Amino acid sequence: MASILAPLAERLRPESLDQLVGQKHLTGKGSILRTAIEQGKLPSMILWGPPGTGKTTIANIIAHTLQSPFYTLSAISSGVKEVREVIEEAKKQEKVILFIDEIHRFNKGQQDALLGAVEKGILTLIGATTENPSFEVNSALLSRCQVYVLKPLGKDELTELMQSALKKDSRLRKRDIRLKETEALINISGGDARKLLNLLELVSDAGANADPLIITDELVMETAQQRIALYDKKGEQHYDIISAFIKSMRGSDPNAAVYWLARMIEGGEDVKFIARRMLILASEDIGNANPNALLLANATFDAVNKIGYPESRILLSQCAIYLASSAKSNASYMAIDEALGTVKQTGDLSVPLHIRNAPTQLMKNMDYSRGYEYSHSYENNFSPQEYLPEEIKGKTFYDPGKNVREEELRKHLRNLWDKKYGY
Repeated sequence: MASILAPLAERLRPESLDQLVGQKHLTGKGSILRTAIEQGKLPSMILWGPPGTGKTTIANIIAHTLQSPFYTLSAISSGVKEVREVIEEAKKQEKVILFIDEIHRFNKGQQDALLGAVEKGILTLIGATTENPSFEVNSALLSRCQVYVLKPLGKDELTELMQSALKKDSRLRKRDIRLKETEALINISGGDARKLLNLLELVSDAGANADPLIITDELVMETAQQRIALYDKKGEQHYDIISAFIKSMRGSDPNAAVYWLARMIEGGEDVKFIARRMLILASEDIGNANPNALLLANATFDAVNKIGYPESRILLSQCAIYLASSAKSNASYMAIDEALGTVKQTGDLSVPLHIRNAPTQLMKNMDYSRGYEYSHSYENNFSPQEYLPEEIKGKTFYDPGKNVREEELRKHLRNLWDKKYGY
């Protein structure tokens, strides 16, 4: 039983399948997972679904129902050492269940440490993930697990959850709280039961002096706007810090970049999320000013996926410092945006006949590819023919940045195209 001081979602966490709202395709009468639990023949499994759909709750219910030894690890803060410690404990007991939250954050080595124990039946693994396990869980471990897909809770289920909370919670049931409107509560929660219940409690606490308290969409929005930082502080901080990290690298400040990187590492941020953002920055903000930046960022992305924390902090630091210290250019980024804008404005312009493909005689008879000049047949492997549609010929999309590398590109393009593109 959760403490009365615990958040509402924790106080109302179900202790049996009958108390669980939603996921009836898995836990309803006659369902595959419920049958396995009732028969005591539980397979190792991956519970895949959005936040707040009941993954942790189902794991707890399974352990409670089967009265099995239950160990919990978080992939954010645990590594191979902790996994092996649990395995050793499991060898001394029977029907041990190991629950790993956010198992997608385990790297290959950490996942491999589980293989033998799962295969030999030393323990039953229950992994929870919000990411597609086909991509995030290695195939050897995935082949030994049953994947169960959890669905976002629907409007009726979320409404049922709120009404149940007002009737059953030891704190809320003592007050006269009425749900007049629920659209704002449901929309803000986004199908996340935990977020919904904690927002309901936030609104109830904000109206502590009202008797009765009539919950309306206006009241919910007003309360959420006033105290959103308290309600979703982790989420807000997540976006603020990654923004600071990106802007520090874009602004060529390696010291600030490595500080914000440290903040994310200390907070347990997903290494792939950090590496993915650096990979984007390497092209968006550095581009051809230093093409090696993209190569290093891509190598970093691959490497941290294999290594994971804590060692990957070194690779992330090296890459962040390199990107921050590199020459900058957003010319490629601006070029594609300019080209996309032109496409939207001008529509599907015809491909000039001379650069169309002509795999059949009919196409050749229609002048497809006629007059095309093969670049390598000309001096300097170049022929100044037209490649753009007639309606936009001569339009410049790529304007090389003001840096050493791209100034060389500008000079080269000017020599090739003379004054056509304004280089």
